[in-house]
Amino acid sequence: MRNLKLLKSLRSSELQGPGSPQCFSVRADTGSLLIASQYCITEYDPRTGQVVSEASLTADGFLPEDGSGVVVGLQDLAELESACLATAGGDVVLFNLNTCQLECVGSVDRGLTSMSWSPDEELVILTTGQETIIMMTKDFEPITEVGIHQDDFGEGKFITVGWGKKETQFHGSEGKQAAQRKIQEVQPAVSWDDHRPRVTWRGDGQLFAVSSICPQTGARKVRVWNREGVLQATSEPINGLEQALCWKPSGSLIASTQRHPNKHSVVFMEKNGLLHGDFALPLSKDQAKVKELLWNSDSTVLVVWLEDMSAGEDGQVNAYIQLWTVANYHWYLKQSLEFGPDPQKVPVCVCWDPERPLRLHVVTRSWTSITYDWGWTTERSTGLDATDNASVAVIDGEKILVTTFRQCVVPPPMCSFELQLKSPVNQVTFLCQPEGTNQLAAFTADGQISIYTQDSGEKSNKSADGFRAVSHPLILQKSFRPAVLQDVPLALRQLLWLQDELFLGVSPGLLPTSSTLLMLRPSQDAGDTLTVRSEVEVDGVVVSVVHSSQTGTVALQLEDGRIRKLIWDCQEPSVEDWQDSSGCSINFPVPCVQMALCSIGGEEYLLGLTERSHLYAGDSELASSVSSFAICNDFLLVTTHSHTCRCLQLSTLTVKGLQAALASDGGQNDQNDETLRRVERGSRIVTVVPQDTRVILQMPRGNLETIHHRALVLAQLRKWLDSLKFRDAFECMRKLRINLNFIYDHNPKAFLENIETFIKQLSSINHINLFLTELKEEDTTGSMYPRSESSPVQPQPASKQKKVDVVCDALRSVMESMDPNKFCLSILTAHVKKTVPELEIALQKVHELRENPPKAPGAVSAEEALKYLLFLVNVNDLYDYSLGTYDFDLVLMVAEKSQKDPKEYLPFLNMLKSLEPNYQRYTIDKHLKRYRKALHHLSKCGEEHFPEALQLVKEQKLYSEALRLYSADSAHYKTLSCAYAEHLVEQQQAEQAGLLLWRCGEPARALQAFATSSSWRNAICVAQQIPLPPDQLALLARDLAEKLNEQRRYSEAALLLDQYAKDCEEAILALITGASWEEALRLIYMHNRQDITETNLKPAILEAVNTQTSFLEAQVGTFTRHKTRLAVVREQKEKARLDMLDEDGPDCADAELYSEASSVMTNSKYSHSNSRISSRSSKNRRKAERKKLSLKEGSPMEDRALMFALAEIITTVDKMREEVHNLLKVLVLFQFDKQAEKLQLTYDEALQMMEAAVPEVWPEGLQTSQAPLTGPNSTANSIMASFQQQQRPAASQQDAEVPTAPKMRNGVKWKLSVLK
Repeated sequence: MRNLKLLKSLRSSELQGPGSPQCFSVRADTGSLLIASQYCITEYDPRTGQVVSEASLTADGFLPEDGSGVVVGLQDLAELESACLATAGGDVVLFNLNTCQLECVGSVDRGLTSMSWSPDEELVILTTGQETIIMMTKDFEPITEVGIHQDDFGEGKFITVGWGKKETQFHGSEGKQAAQRKIQEVQPAVSWDDHRPRVTWRGDGQLFAVSSICPQTGARKVRVWNREGVLQATSEPINGLEQALCWKPSGSLIASTQRHPNKHSVVFMEKNGLLHGDFALPLSKDQAKVKELLWNSDSTVLVVWLEDMSAGEDGQVNAYIQLWTVANYHWYLKQSLEFGPDPQKVPVCVCWDPERPLRLHVVTRSWTSITYDWGWTTERSTGLDATDNASVAVIDGEKILVTTFRQCVVPPPMCSFELQLKSPVNQVTFLCQPEGTNQLAAFTADGQISIYTQDSGEKSNKSADGFRAVSHPLILQKSFRPAVLQDVPLALRQLLWLQDELFLGVSPGLLPTSSTLLMLRPSQDAGDTLTVRSEVEVDGVVVSVVHSSQTGTVALQLEDGRIRKLIWDCQEPSVEDWQDSSGCSINFPVPCVQMALCSIGGEEYLLGLTERSHLYAGDSELASSVSSFAICNDFLLVTTHSHTCRCLQLSTLTVKGLQAALASDGGQNDQNDETLRRVERGSRIVTVVPQDTRVILQMPRGNLETIHHRALVLAQLRKWLDSLKFRDAFECMRKLRINLNFIYDHNPKAFLENIETFIKQLSSINHINLFLTELKEEDTTGSMYPRSESSPVQPQPASKQKKVDVVCDALRSVMESMDPNKFCLSILTAHVKKTVPELEIALQKVHELRENPPKAPGAVSAEEALKYLLFLVNVNDLYDYSLGTYDFDLVLMVAEKSQKDPKEYLPFLNMLKSLEPNYQRYTIDKHLKRYRKALHHLSKCGEEHFPEALQLVKEQKLYSEALRLYSADSAHYKTLSCAYAEHLVEQQQAEQAGLLLWRCGEPARALQAFATSSSWRNAICVAQQIPLPPDQLALLARDLAEKLNEQRRYSEAALLLDQYAKDCEEAILALITGASWEEALRLIYMHNRQDITETNLKPAILEAVNTQTSFLEAQVGTFTRHKTRLAVVREQKEKARLDMLDEDGPDCADAELYSEASSVMTNSKYSHSNSRISSRSSKNRRKAERKKLSLKEGSPMEDRALMFALAEIITTVDKMREEVHNLLKVLVLFQFDKQAEKLQLTYDEALQMMEAAVPEVWPEGLQTSQAPLTGPNSTANSIMASFQQQQRPAASQQDAEVPTAPKMRNGVKWKLSVLK
């Protein structure tokens, strides 16, 4: 839905040559024009108005001096730095652009009728007066010469497969009459046809087509040839085919024109010569003739050059140039240039620029050159409020196709309504004034401005046939004719409708490099004339003008990217530089083809999009790869070539924030990013509906798509929720599938305070139920729809209740206070949707409805409520809940509504009714597996049911609950306690079992339980309570001591043996075994058994010294061996890492695997298969860890295993401080000083050695990222890779973590100073 808008035009009339131009070409490298007349060839630069070079064609005899010569072709050859021209006399001449010399490179006796070079300038086709085609190389060496008229069809001749004659085939809409219709004879070419062949090349230079007059029929026929000069195809007979011919550069269609009895068409042919589509020219029969068809270089615009067939009243012939485009299979006339009847202003040469696709060059008969630069633009209304209809105007010849996207989305070429004018439209502009942005002005080719406004009178929304009018068309209010000199077409461009009676236009300035801004107002004298109220001369060519509806600012862009601001709302308009807040001048680095004004962070910026898809905010580049953008209120919408649509809120961002937001690629981290949306490939923004959520996109083919961008939707929802418009928000969220939790999560406090407003606005029971059923504990503002960083965070309610419960309770209480009958179903939903569903309460309310039916009109009956409840809850669950209420009427009501068979539930219910109430409830609770409640009811059923209660307690292990139900002095309590004790013994909790038995009066069984659990203190207490005889007590003490010795509780065993078994010798031996030296000495002297000192104590001390010394030496040896091996492993890995970096360079991803914290070895013989071991049990996990942390040399994680082993050794040795200290004391006591000194020295050296090794084994930074790798062994690759490794997280973290360095207890005093 884009139009062609004139950006600038350059008119140069300084060149005045002899004769009139006949051919011209554009130099791609310099932009100058090569013009050939019947007298000379001239190179002319229209920007400076200077003749670069010139040569006479008559001086050397290439053309006759009487001016009767004709140049039939002219082509710039950039590689040869020359221009090649061909004359009708048969000469092919090269014009050297450096020396201005002419050289004849060939001549044809019978003359030449045309010359055409291939797009790659490797081949040239010459058509001769003998109706032949000569193909030559760029060095003018002949390749082939063939006749134009061939009897054969060509190599692409169609093959008949024998499926009958043509008369018997299906003829489509033509019907059966087509079979009897005789083939009409082809009429000869029209009289004005120049009978010259036309040659056109396909864009890739592989094929060319020739249109010529057939000698037999006198009509034109098109033949297609390949690059080798072999005929490929001949067109079917086409009646009325005309001379114009042009092959579409980027397609397979050949354009020509055809005159029908009732219309004049542009037709398209395929390379096989068959017709393939057409469109009608807006001309009456025999009104005009088509001189040429010209495609631009990117195949988007087709120029139709026309000339009137008959002269006007003044005897002159008018000339036209029309620009056509296609979208969605419809051809639009976008521009019509009318050059008037003056023969000196009539175009004689027209061509597109080879480098700039939208630049058109025209040369008139008076040697005036005009260069038109066009640009694509979407004419959309610029309103900001809901009164703007989001209108888009599309130019199509004398019609304007207007689509109002607020009311309806109509795919082109259809529209909401058409505006028919009397002349082709060249420009459309919408009124920039607020509340009038739906009005538009059209500038037509006859120089008039037509104003279209909305009908002020009220019209019925319904027509006579009952259909409702969605969009009312605009009506013509008035027409103006600007009082501006329009000597060339489109002398007034960039028309902008600022106010009701104020227009801004741009016209060429006094100099070619300047422009004039015209402020046009209606004349006071003549109401239909726009007079120039003021003029502003601008130093530079203005290529675009943009207006801001918010601030009223008008910005101008010059052709070199400079930005100017127009001060227009004053008596004397003026132009000044565009400046930022600091007063610095701001310009675009590159000229932009689309502009828009916006406010970013409170400062006004001019956004611009270049041809190369770069988006700028002033001189700052925001993003690249941008295909289109639009500003709507406070949002910037951007589509990119990566097929995404970004929507960013400008008031919350700075320029740097915009750059960062547009640079994100929308990966996995952006899955909840509301600003990003994927769109179809090639989508462009047409318009955005103001104060709405709709964005209209157009696909490359031309069809439309409406999206509701998540950022616009959420912004609109937040606005509605802040203003308590719950109904609008709910309808939007329901339609666009936004999670309804957002209504509460956006501002919980405001929602809870305005629940009544929420209910009144929704009013619909179904809508309230829908909201309740979608409630979840998840906070959608933190997950699905996160707030922007700048938006204020709404406080959450301080209640400890869950969100679903809070909302359900609040809604239910308000609905019950408003109208419980009306909101009955919603109240039930609020009960059911709580985190713990209150089904009993809901069922009770249904039961109340059944008992007391409401009499209010429209109230819900019990059957409807129950049916709705069954919709929310599974019927079996609801049946069980109803059974749990012990209300059989309610149970029957639910069962009747379910699919259950009465034979299933009636016998069961009848059986329950026959039972005693407490036993009945017990039976129900047991059936529902509510065992605690069942036990509670069964405990009230009397003595006869206690065995059943005991059985239930044992089966469901409800011992604690059962003990609470019986008094402590009852027999049942004792029975339950014994049963509980038996259960605890089975669970290996004999001590707790003993406590229960002891307190309930079973000391014998309690003693057995305490003895089993080695709880010797409780056992002794119970034994003395019984009481046991002394001999049995001693025997008990010995049994307990034996168990304690097995558990290495030597001190406790010694106490039992000494005090209760009265065996001091065994007690002393137990203490010696447990290395409790001082306690053993105490008992020795207490019982006067010094003999044990010599027989047992001293030998045990010496044995302990030897054992400790040997253990320390072994630990030190193992520690030293592991530490040495660790250093070797680390060195090997560092070497392997450097080797890989040198081989693969800094981008090698595997280099990280060789870091110091890693465990991968290039020469490892072990695979990593263990990393995939299942970890379904802790045993398997431990086994897998042990396998991975193997101390075998070359294992994958040998360094980790060594570090774990070293840490374990240090911890073990450090824990020996107290044990060594006690041993040293007894050694000194018994004068074993040498052994004591040796032990102290050995242990001290071991501790110091291990403490010194800790920094070496666990260097600083081992757990974090490594420092950059430098040193004499480093290379450029390895240093760069180490720096890059710092910037990214480790890609290959191993399963086993690096062990932390152990802490040594240096504060524990263990040394003896007497040994120093």
